[in-house]
Amino acid sequence: MTQAEPPARREGPGRPRDPGADAAILRAAVELLVERGIDQTSIEQIARRAGVAKVTVYRRWSSKEDLLAQAIETARSEIPDVTTGATGPLPDRIEELLPRWGEVLADPRFRNLSARLLGAGPEHPRLLAAYWHHHVEPRRQQARAVLRQAQADGVLAPTADVDILIDMIQGAAIQHLLLRPGALDAAEITRYLRALLIQAGFSLDGASRVAP
Repeated sequence: MTQAEPPARREGPGRPRDPGADAAILRAAVELLVERGIDQTSIEQIARRAGVAKVTVYRRWSSKEDLLAQAIETARSEIPDVTTGATGPLPDRIEELLPRWGEVLADPRFRNLSARLLGAGPEHPRLLAAYWHHHVEPRRQQARAVLRQAQADGVLAPTADVDILIDMIQGAAIQHLLLRPGALDAAEITRYLRALLIQAGFSLDGASRVAP
């Protein structure tokens, strides 16, 4: 006769984590970060916004920086994917995607999040690193693929340095979106992005091609 195995024990103290509470806390953290900035956001405010007890937050994250770093990571999933859906030649696909890019960049939540974190580096390098790895670098990878396809299709000079070109485009976009005072609408941003790509060397009229 075999001896029955003892029941499995649950690891760790207390009750299992509530995914709904986790999501509410992370969402509240991003909202307050966008609204108030890093230094003006506290664990107490996040707990109040999420509708949970302060101790619930402290059980999950040991510090405000740990919580905000994860919140920045998860906020990536809330940004719409604007790289798929268009068809046809690359210049035509870009023309179709440009208005969608303009709509996303005009959203004050994403503009404010970028502005908050670009200024976080000296005091909060971990948060800037989280923003780079989970927001900036994935979009750089997408941009590299588009630029290399543009070179293969003859709508961008084959000798262009793709990474330098991305730096130039991103720098110009940051200056236009984050440093200019006042709100920008999606149509104005779309016009600027189109002019920026043309200035960078793209042929977007669907007819002209860059000579090899």
